[in-house]
Amino acid sequence: MSETTAHAQAQTVRVQEHTGQQHPIRLYLFVWGLLFVLSAFSYMVDYLGIQGYLRWTLILIFMMLKAGLIVAIFMHMAWERLALVYAILLPPLLVLVFVALMVSEADYTIFTRLAFFGAAP
Repeated sequence: MSETTAHAQAQTVRVQEHTGQQHPIRLYLFVWGLLFVLSAFSYMVDYLGIQGYLRWTLILIFMMLKAGLIVAIFMHMAWERLALVYAILLPPLLVLVFVALMVSEADYTIFTRLAFFGAAP
C-alpha cells in the first residue's frame, strides 16, 4: 500500500512540474513601477544638469539596475537553476572583461606610440 501512495505522490509531482510556475501579477506591476521610477531618476540626472563623471556613473547605475530587474523578473532568471543562470549571464560578463582588457591594451599602445614616435595619432 505504501508503494501505491509513493507512486501517486510521484505522479502528482510530475504533473506539478509540467504545469509551470505562476507568479502574482502584483510582482510584475511592482517591477514595472520600479522601472518607471529608475527611468525617472535617469532623466532627472539630465534635467538637473549634472555633468562629468558623476552624470555618466549615475546613468550607468540606473541602466544596470533596470537591466537587472528585467533579466531577473521578466526573463524569470530569479527562479531558474543556477547552472542556467550561469550559462546565460556568464558569457556576456566575460565579454565585458575582455573589452576592458582591450581598452587597457589600446591605452598602452597609444602611450607607447606617443612616447617613442612623438606624433599625435
